[in-house]
Amino acid sequence: MTKRTRALLGSLAAAAMISFAPVTASADGYWQCVPFARLMSGIQIFGDARTWWSQAAGKYDTGSVPKIGSVLSFKPTARMNLGHVAFVSQVLTDRVIQVTHANWSIIEGDRGQIEKDVTVVDVSPEGDWTQVKVWYDPIRDLGSSVYPTNGFIYQDAQAMKIAMATSKIAMAQNAVVSAAKQAANQVASSVRSSPLDIISQAADSTDRIAALIEAAANGSSNDANNKQNAPR
Repeated sequence: MTKRTRALLGSLAAAAMISFAPVTASADGYWQCVPFARLMSGIQIFGDARTWWSQAAGKYDTGSVPKIGSVLSFKPTARMNLGHVAFVSQVLTDRVIQVTHANWSIIEGDRGQIEKDVTVVDVSPEGDWTQVKVWYDPIRDLGSSVYPTNGFIYQDAQAMKIAMATSKIAMAQNAVVSAAKQAANQVASSVRSSPLDIISQAADSTDRIAALIEAAANGSSNDANNKQNAPR
């Protein structure tokens, strides 16, 4: 299986969970990062994001190596005093990952939004994931701010079971939605782009994202060398 295929499968699984998530734990479509990260990962930690790292001690393994299914814990800052947590949905290189998280970017003027598979780059001098840059949707690029992080909180067996169960339920519901969409697409096919056109557009989008990730990876080396820490 190619890396691109594995990434696509990971994205599909995450998308299925996202489609289910607002039904179970969100009010009026507004998501906080903590309940969303808990739902996605199955990691049973409660309280503000800034407390997750200390709460994980003795309960979950932690470390500085990114793994799919883990949660990246952000330290609190003056502008983000409650901290932040993000579910690791893909590991692209040892210094570039993608996260699926909530309540980060302002999207169409609103907070509390879910963002799927957004790029996070390790810019720490030692390559130990203690400083990162994060994709910021309003500028469609990595923000210039450098965020301090604690590291990754890893799933245990119970967390994996919880996340898997949630994913199965989500994908079952997603299948029903998908069937309805397919029926609607067949009815409207005469006034829409051909399937080949749609596939071509999707491929072009994927290639653009890949180019952004490559640029981010190259930029992270320069950031680490220059030890930049400029505010956004």
